[in-house]
Amino acid sequence: MPHPISRRAFLATAAASAVQGATAPPAPYGATPSQRQLRWHELETTAFLHFSVNTFTGKEWGYGDEDPNIFNPVAFDADAIVSALADAGMRGAILTAKHHDGFCLWPTKTTDHGIRNSLWRAGKGDVVRDLADSCRRHNLGFGVYLSPWDRNNASYGRPAYIDIYRRQLTELLTDYGPIFEVWHDGANGGDGFYGGAREKRTIDKRTYYDWPKTWDLIRKLQPNAVIFSDVGPDIRWVGNERGIAGDPCWATYDPVGADGGPASPGDVREKDSPAGQRHGSRWLPAECDVSIRPGWFWHESENVEVKPVAQLTRLYYNSVGRGANLLLNVPPNRDGLLSPEDMASLKAFGQYRRATFARNLAAGATAVASNVRGAFGPQNLLDGRSDTYWAAEDAIREADVAFDLGRETSFNVIRVCEAIRFGQRIDAIAVDRWSGSAWEQLAAATSVGPRRLIRLASPVTASRVRLRVTQASASPAVGEFALFVEA
Repeated sequence: MPHPISRRAFLATAAASAVQGATAPPAPYGATPSQRQLRWHELETTAFLHFSVNTFTGKEWGYGDEDPNIFNPVAFDADAIVSALADAGMRGAILTAKHHDGFCLWPTKTTDHGIRNSLWRAGKGDVVRDLADSCRRHNLGFGVYLSPWDRNNASYGRPAYIDIYRRQLTELLTDYGPIFEVWHDGANGGDGFYGGAREKRTIDKRTYYDWPKTWDLIRKLQPNAVIFSDVGPDIRWVGNERGIAGDPCWATYDPVGADGGPASPGDVREKDSPAGQRHGSRWLPAECDVSIRPGWFWHESENVEVKPVAQLTRLYYNSVGRGANLLLNVPPNRDGLLSPEDMASLKAFGQYRRATFARNLAAGATAVASNVRGAFGPQNLLDGRSDTYWAAEDAIREADVAFDLGRETSFNVIRVCEAIRFGQRIDAIAVDRWSGSAWEQLAAATSVGPRRLIRLASPVTASRVRLRVTQASASPAVGEFALFVEA
């Protein structure tokens, strides 16, 4: 078995590994992420802000016949909202600029159903502007949700609406600075006000919106923004609204429709979405959306049902910890602020993550690998940089790295990150500790991808640990190995 050696021999081997010559990086394997996707992976946790007339009517889906004057958040404070998100460790915020009711939170020129015709700030307010500016001040990305379905618009279901929808997108993507994510859901058609028609309208989800042309518009206006929907093209829905990714959760995916045919937003075989596909042809990672409350919009009756920090923490490990991103909805209340109950859970969630992940307990370790590809040695796993990595030679499918921590160290969280710019190469890993006479397995996992977090039931103590790649489809390329103890 590899590495049953004395500490002196261990350190000598490490020194020899450090002086190996340079060689070429590994060739990419399978689908690989774009630069915009790589930036998105680094965010890990972002916030959703569901805010609209529903906040005042108590509904989840507005009908589209609301009086704009009902929207009047008299104490709205974008900085108060965004600073709370930043303190909780959120790295971006996505606003429901328009939900299914068609009410627009910016002074659009495309419809009268919006804040321009409300009492709030005498019709001169702009929620989108205030939040976009605040996100920039607090160094958070800003994103927009623009519902494809519009229960207010008289043209919905007809060709003219698609032009209106794209004009709304154009306003949002040209007037409010950089956008990091554009979010489309799959709710399309049904009963609505539709300019007074009060009828049911159905559309062909696959063809009505002409999504490729709309996505081309987004690429033109905001080339760095990722586009989310059931089918991407950059980020996929995880297939549930519980905030939980599959295990495994592969970043590669080829979506199909519910009937096995072509997929489109609102028409996807949802059972495939949590796990993705091991050898899918597209890099299409999962985003896990979930609300801090039972509903998506603020309702006073749900103030006692806000998810506590322990539940948010479990969601983090079951989403971010499986290679997905977590999109946590925190809806502003009727005052235009986050409620104290939500703020308390958010604050504790941020404190937990800051305290737990503040220091990599393996950072000062000495590392020895069973195989090294030239200069891409195992010390790169511990340098805290995202641009370095340990890599094995082309023919290698199983390899390991042993770490001498230099002292007995207690930990219960393990983080492993692949160098995903070369694709998702690893199929399975295991982590061991040295007992003094033999290696003992602590944990095992399948997909790694951008990150895999392994949370042990209780802390363990070891002076040496080992990462094993037990199965791979291409030679391993790993960017980080880290150990933490929960605060």
